[in-house]
Amino acid sequence: MTTTAADSAPASGAAPTETAPAPTDENIWLEDIYGEEQLAWVREQNARTEDLLEDADYARLEGEILEVLDSTDKIAMVSKHGEWYYNFWKDRQNPKGLWRRTSWDSYCSDAPDWDVLLDVDALAAADGVEWVFHGANLLRPEAGQPYRRALVALSPDGGDANRYREFDVETRAFVDPAAGGFDLPTAKGNVSWLDADTLLVASTAEDLPRTASSYARTAVRLRRGQALSDAPRIFEIPEDHMMAIVAHDSTPGFERTFALDWIDFFNRRTSVLQDGDWVPVDVPTDVNTGVHREWLLFRPQRDWTVNGTTYAAGSLLAADFRAFVAGERELTVLFAPDAHTSLQSWSWTRNFLLLNLLKDVSSEIRVLDPADSWGSSLLDACPPMHDVNAFAVDDEDEAEDGAGDDFWLVATGFTTPSTLTRGALTRATADGGASGGTAMAGVVSSHVEVKASPSFFNEADYEVQQHFAVSADGTKVPYFQVATRGLVLDGQNPTQLSGYGGFEVSRTPAYSGTIGRAWLERRTAAVPGDGLAEGHSRGGVYVVANIRGGGEYGPSWHRAALQENRHRAYEDFAAVARDLISRGVTSRERLGCVGGSNGGLLVGNMLTRYPELFGAVSCGVPLLDMRRYTKLSAGHSWIAEYGDPDLPEHWEFIRTFSPYHQLKDGVEYPETFIWTATSDDRVGPVQARKMAARMLAMGIPNIWFHEALEGGHAGASDNRQAAALQGRSQHFLWKALAEGTA
Repeated sequence: MTTTAADSAPASGAAPTETAPAPTDENIWLEDIYGEEQLAWVREQNARTEDLLEDADYARLEGEILEVLDSTDKIAMVSKHGEWYYNFWKDRQNPKGLWRRTSWDSYCSDAPDWDVLLDVDALAAADGVEWVFHGANLLRPEAGQPYRRALVALSPDGGDANRYREFDVETRAFVDPAAGGFDLPTAKGNVSWLDADTLLVASTAEDLPRTASSYARTAVRLRRGQALSDAPRIFEIPEDHMMAIVAHDSTPGFERTFALDWIDFFNRRTSVLQDGDWVPVDVPTDVNTGVHREWLLFRPQRDWTVNGTTYAAGSLLAADFRAFVAGERELTVLFAPDAHTSLQSWSWTRNFLLLNLLKDVSSEIRVLDPADSWGSSLLDACPPMHDVNAFAVDDEDEAEDGAGDDFWLVATGFTTPSTLTRGALTRATADGGASGGTAMAGVVSSHVEVKASPSFFNEADYEVQQHFAVSADGTKVPYFQVATRGLVLDGQNPTQLSGYGGFEVSRTPAYSGTIGRAWLERRTAAVPGDGLAEGHSRGGVYVVANIRGGGEYGPSWHRAALQENRHRAYEDFAAVARDLISRGVTSRERLGCVGGSNGGLLVGNMLTRYPELFGAVSCGVPLLDMRRYTKLSAGHSWIAEYGDPDLPEHWEFIRTFSPYHQLKDGVEYPETFIWTATSDDRVGPVQARKMAARMLAMGIPNIWFHEALEGGHAGASDNRQAAALQGRSQHFLWKALAEGTA
């Protein structure tokens, strides 16, 4: 695997020696996820919410969103294996989806001829299980042979636990376990091919040990026909670490087996198998690593000093793999961050390295050539205020005239439908390069647009602006605003503010037909004398805040809002809200916020810490009970981000951003919609349940709750469910902010 996301790495807290007192929790009974009484409460709340929201306007809105999601004109993204281009596709006729493939020439046509490998709807009907497709891992074949075997990951409910089944892409059928086919029980974990008859498996199935975070603690080597319980254990981590992962790199000439001890969300230790022993890659646990052929790459999350030289956090370094593991420490700087520019990810083609950067939250791409002393040059493909990502088509293609140095370029913007471009990198010749290419310091890039997404709203009516708010400590916080051209700045525009602010995740410009239709193009009733021209109405304003805790400016932007400094993320978001109000874009009555998962915790804190700034809050699949989050679903794995509430000194600061414990009588809270999914095995539904129950018991008006009975952490396992979920959230916000009737 050679496309590596830039991760983060603050240290986790020590094991608690004294446990902080637990506040009274009258709703702990709701933690029984599948209990009859608990699900009866859920159904009662669902019915109440559906009665409010599911009117004629909602039905129309849901239909418009479903039309976007089911569009047969959207780009079918593909991955190349051998001569085939694989895709997973969902639409109205195939809600659970089709795993399929086609040739390159066919893919480039307006109507590709798809060879369907697996119909998940038909499989679900035959098995009586609501399968959700979670990808396929193909076995690299012997030289000159076609790809044939794959491990297909299927979730029974959309959660993180998967069943892995061996599939033959030539016969288009699962390999019968009675004939030796691999079929691993549903569990959390990962699987990697070691060879045609052997898997490396990290799993919680069949009573294999699990960590406190609910992930696999051990890994085994599983031979064909062998029971998982009989497979020899080859790797193990402590119970209080997050998860164990094993993987095999099958690149010819560079075959290696790796094990990863993922200590917490940001710290990990990588080892390589040599002569039967695990040899650690000797770097601090907060230095992320990546491997490609002879190269070992490093991205430190804190400043890292090696042999007297200090390398900045967020930089990218390279070394010869064998030399580094043997003890040499010769490092080359490939990228160094500055105040405006951060590394988001990197991807290797066979011979070149692509760096995906952000400069003030706009994309920049650089191409590096290791054969030319890592010469770096700019790929001219990134318009301002757009998100553009480059990644390899197939770095494993060894053919002389193959696709080894081809790359995909995916570009999108708030008002720019996504485009897919394919490019090729070659070293420039003496005459300056090939016709139609772009010469870049010894490298030529030739590329052509392959596919373009359709337009789902009238993008020309809207403009994108970037603004900067000033947070409580003086930090400038960028945000994007998408609004009708010539927006009237009188404070009366319904405005939806979105954010995340955690885990070094960056919020970048992205086209959304759903936002376009459900928010930007939706119109208020024309009201005489409200400052608009006679008979005119208002559309919605959409805003994305790039607050600290995210990765827009690299590891330091993330670390600035960790644990005891979490309040900075919330101060940043509140500063953006105030800036929107002070600029006349909106007002408290017209401003709503929306977030999911960690973003649900964010908007939960807007609800409890800044209720005076918002008229409505849409809070999805959220963390809200920060006293018990480590004991619920996969919560223990996020201690490095938030802190350990069992430690008294940590609970002192955690309780200040635990919305469940910050509710107070006598406060005028915004109208609130809390939504989740029963089958979410990552955050889980119980924190949302308990928050809604407490608010309802306190007599707080206009509190609504909805729990999808399937769909996992995404809240939806097919387009129909996704349209319903997004429709409810958007309709709630519109009714509350534009109509005042939620």
